[in-house]
Amino acid sequence: MTNNSITKLFNIKYPVIQGGMIWVSGWKLASAVSNAGGLGLIGAGSMYPEVLREHIQKCKKATDKPFGVNVPMLYPDIEKIMDIILEEGVKIVFTSAGNPKTWTSFLQEKGITVVHVVSSVKFALKAELAGVDAVVCEGFEAGGHNGREETTTFTLIPMVKEQVKIPVIAAGGIGTGRGMLAAMVLGADGVQIGSRFAATVESSAHENFKKTIIDVKDGDTHLTLKELAPVRLVKNKFYNDVQELYLKKSSLEQLRELLGRARSKKGMFEGDLEEGELEIGQIAGLINDIKPAKEVLENIIKEFNEVKALVDRF
Repeated sequence: MTNNSITKLFNIKYPVIQGGMIWVSGWKLASAVSNAGGLGLIGAGSMYPEVLREHIQKCKKATDKPFGVNVPMLYPDIEKIMDIILEEGVKIVFTSAGNPKTWTSFLQEKGITVVHVVSSVKFALKAELAGVDAVVCEGFEAGGHNGREETTTFTLIPMVKEQVKIPVIAAGGIGTGRGMLAAMVLGADGVQIGSRFAATVESSAHENFKKTIIDVKDGDTHLTLKELAPVRLVKNKFYNDVQELYLKKSSLEQLRELLGRARSKKGMFEGDLEEGELEIGQIAGLINDIKPAKEVLENIIKEFNEVKALVDRF
């Protein structure tokens, strides 16, 4: 696999980014992916500021390779998070769930590479205008919080690629070498993979949740709670409770009340498979085992190269 705009941008071996997922992406996973040649991301969205600092410090000790931090811009203590990122010398920041104009120039002035996550052509253009170094274009298949447009990865990538000049990273429904090759054929310069790395040894997800990922088949996840923040969930008791409220035509306040606090922590980190929020992508239907992150990445690259060689023969 030759160097391209993404490997050069991050100074990594392979154009594969591990998604910065809440409750799943701590320093162990990020450092393992970075050591294996990809770009590991620490998911700041589920961390108090000082917890993030601890993860960054441990990650720096565990790898001498580049790694980054994913920051949802809706985070209430975002100023503290950004201060810690600067103080700890993090060089790569992925922003999501907010206006890229807010922090991009501030971070870039400090020598930080900034990537923004988008779910539509409109937001990709806005991110480019804000000056980001690259965009992650996340399709409807992705796990966790998602775009309202329901645009699939395979339609989103070529549409965005047609409109922007900055590098494009594909996300959503990618967890294999074949999927990676397909995304790059459609114009992506690299891929971001979340769900496949959630089911790894180094993932900080609870073992119950990891086993659930392996059990998920097609049709077992659904995008819901669009009125609040669209999220793809495994269908469990909590999900069914949400659907019951919809049938009763409940108010936004009732939905918020049911959602409550720390539902995702309860499900993904503490392993409550009934009352917890279990966020995973549709690609979970192709995930059948829990492996070390290094092995996962190596298998993806091996399959990518094998399938590319076959395709190149035609």
